[in-house]
Amino acid sequence: MSFPLLTATAALPAIGAIATAAVPAARRTAAKWLALVVSLATLVLAGVVFARFEPGGDRYQLTESHAWIKDFGVRYELGVDGIGVALLALTALLIPFVILAGWHDADPLETNSSRWRPTQGFFALILMVEAMVILSFVATDVFLFYILFEAMLIPMYFLIGGFGDRAHSGSDENAAAQRSYAAVKFLLYNLAGGLIMLAAVIGLYVVAGSFSLSEIAEARANGSLDMATSTERWLFLGFFFAFAVKAPLWPLHTWLPNAMGEATTPVAVLITAVVDKVGTFAMLRFCLQLFPEASKWATPVILVLALISIVYGALLAVGQRDIKRLIAYASISHFGFIVLGIFAMTSQGQSGATLYMVNHGISTAALMLVAGFLITRRGSRLIADYGGVQKVAPVLAGTFLIGGLATLSLPGLAPFVSEFLVLVGTFSAYPVAGIIATVGIVLAALYVLVLYQRTMTGPVREGIGGMPDLKVRELAVALPLIALLIFLGVFPKPLTEVVDPAVQHTMHDVQKKDPQPEVEAVK
Repeated sequence: MSFPLLTATAALPAIGAIATAAVPAARRTAAKWLALVVSLATLVLAGVVFARFEPGGDRYQLTESHAWIKDFGVRYELGVDGIGVALLALTALLIPFVILAGWHDADPLETNSSRWRPTQGFFALILMVEAMVILSFVATDVFLFYILFEAMLIPMYFLIGGFGDRAHSGSDENAAAQRSYAAVKFLLYNLAGGLIMLAAVIGLYVVAGSFSLSEIAEARANGSLDMATSTERWLFLGFFFAFAVKAPLWPLHTWLPNAMGEATTPVAVLITAVVDKVGTFAMLRFCLQLFPEASKWATPVILVLALISIVYGALLAVGQRDIKRLIAYASISHFGFIVLGIFAMTSQGQSGATLYMVNHGISTAALMLVAGFLITRRGSRLIADYGGVQKVAPVLAGTFLIGGLATLSLPGLAPFVSEFLVLVGTFSAYPVAGIIATVGIVLAALYVLVLYQRTMTGPVREGIGGMPDLKVRELAVALPLIALLIFLGVFPKPLTEVVDPAVQHTMHDVQKKDPQPEVEAVK
């Protein structure tokens, strides 16, 4: 292509971030509108990428390749496959809702605030995260991906540590301390994973002589690259550890509840619905494609970790008293399903895992953002402080219920399709794992319905009676997400026809075929 469409899609929010940060301190509203317009324009470009992508065409499309650091063989190399284009579209879709939902979250509390620019910084950081995530989904140079994988930690650190949840139950000093702890824990966990990955990236270059995915794949195909078994396994572990931290997979998950609990609600959505998807996406693109034999070798252990994540996350969600932490632990359980589908190494499992990434992003955004509107009204994250909300704010309660039902994968809503495919794909290859995973479905119904019962039904508690229903801006956030959950729940074809060919490429990489059902001959 003569026009670098992928670069433009990532560059637009990056330029928008700089422009938003440069808006004068007193023009906070202008900064908000600028960020929103940029995010909508990015969504349009992402729509063009999605429309231009041909599911039956080359594996990587809309490719770009330019020399970057010649001495080290690093190239600025981009290309999008079916999995990447689905997640790129998800990212571009969610950011406008994140911005709208956080419209007032970064407004300064001081009366005379013309000297400060927290609002500009908040929205600029969101756009910068969007740019890095989009570029990470289309980077086909391993070193370029690593730079983006690590760089996105910086704006996320400031979003968590600098813009905390104002519905904190403790004192301002205690809130600041917990926010700082959550931000540092997020940074240290992910930096540790990134440093281990860096060693693996260097090792890969020493062995393969290139950072290019296409060159490494070609070398594998023609037999000129033959990694020793032990080398491939060590390199796989270095990559997988970093991705498991980002995912987050048990036992490397403990940073997520702190980060989501202390961040503002839109930033919590940014963490779990957008940024964390980079980890599971990278398992498909890099672990399975670069290290197919090591991926099969590690599968039994990874499946066990995924099952623990599913059950452990759901059990802790059942026992939570904090709404945001409940959703955080539910997300840990859902990421367990995604990893389970990836390493079941069946076409149904991997298609389901990719759809799960998209559908989880939409459903979690819907539930968490509506929960954020609820928390903002009451000023508390504790479930015990709510009750009878549906009597005074029926639209808020209704949207909250639909978001919750999507989270528990109710048939007719988008996550059901993906969870069903993951379970079918897993059961066909690993029946015991498939059976254990169904425990997560039962527990999901428990924590979602109990949460709704305690917050929305029963007598109207003190402090709830005057609660207003959703306003126009909030409806503009909630209703499109719910409509999309319903649409993809009854008609997932727009995603499946894009994702399935990419999954077949991945299955070819690991040289796996779907298990054939055993049918006894009729006598």
